[in-house]
Formats: sequence, structure tokens, C-alpha cells
Amino acid sequence: MTVEPNGSVSFDMRKGPTKPTNSYVFTDLAQDCLTHYNKFGEDNGFYTEPLSEMQWTIVEDSTTTVLGYECIMAESDYHGLHWKAWFTPELPMPFGPWKLHGLPGLILKAETNGGFSFMATGLEHTDRIMTPMYMQGDYSKVDRKEALKNAEYFANNEESILNAQGQNVKIYSTDDEGNRIETPKYDGLKHNIEPDYKIK
Repeated sequence: MTVEPNGSVSFDMRKGPTKPTNSYVFTDLAQDCLTHYNKFGEDNGFYTEPLSEMQWTIVEDSTTTVLGYECIMAESDYHGLHWKAWFTPELPMPFGPWKLHGLPGLILKAETNGGFSFMATGLEHTDRIMTPMYMQGDYSKVDRKEALKNAEYFANNEESILNAQGQNVKIYSTDDEGNRIETPKYDGLKHNIEPDYKIK
């Protein structure tokens, strides 16, 4: 953190540690839903959705090996992106990274037509009990698409919003040489893992 001569404060986010995400996903098979907690702009929010929102088509003749497990491919259209996922029946759990779920085996690899991807790099066994969401009361129920719209608006107007609240901030990006450059515009169609809020 640096205090500038004019009183403004700057944070060099290249110097850690920083927490890169606020996203937490809880899957409740008994209630047939998942709950996603996240930070949308300035606000902490959560929403639920039925597990049936994600429907897969299994492509049995397309396989790969991940961490020594033979995985079968499946495809799904979900919230604006086309997903390909590889799951292993050797680990018969209907879960995967992020919100991916619903296959007859653990998802160890997944990718989209939008450039997002997940790959398992290791598996560990634990007896740890899954605890409830930490500081759950700090999250308010939101509409998923509206929350994503608000998060994009905040990302593209953060400096003016914070200054309107009485703070004295200047937000900028730097190139590899440390020169100040214009902060790239956030576009949900390119940068969001759920771009359907932009699709009419």
C-alpha cells in the first residue's frame, strides 16, 4: 500500500498474498440443489439452483486418462457455455470442480468453448467433516443474472463508485515493465464463466 502525495492510496496487487476468489459452492443432494456464495461487486450474495439445470450427454467413445483414471467425456450447455467434461466411474461421486456435477463419476477435467478449464492435479482422502459456510450471515440472497450484471458494472466503474462514496482512489493497471496502462474493460461475454446474463 502506498499513500500518494495528494492523499490517495494505491495497492500493488502483484505483491501477495491475495485471495483470488470469493466463490464457494455447496451441493445438497437431499434437497436437489446447489448454493453458490460469491462476492458480486461490493456485495456478498448467494443463490440456489436445482441440480437438474445441468444436463449431460455422455460420449462413451471419447476417453482420456487423468491421474491414472480412465475418464469418459460428457457434454452440456450450461449458463451460456458449452462444456466438455471427463469423469471417472472408478470414483462414483456426482461432483466436480466449481458447480459442475451430475455425472456417474468424479469430474477430473473440464473445458469450455469460452476458454475456461479445470484439471485435477491430485486427490487426497480426508476424514474432515464439511462445515457450514463461514460467516453465512454476511451473504444476502440475490438473483443470479442480476448479481452478475451488477458485478460487471462495478468492475468497469469501481473507481468512480468508490470516489462517489468519499474515498480518494485511482485504479490503474501496469504492463510488464511497470508502466501505467489503461485498465482493460471487463466484458462478461469474454470473461465470465456464466455469460448467459449478457445473452438476450
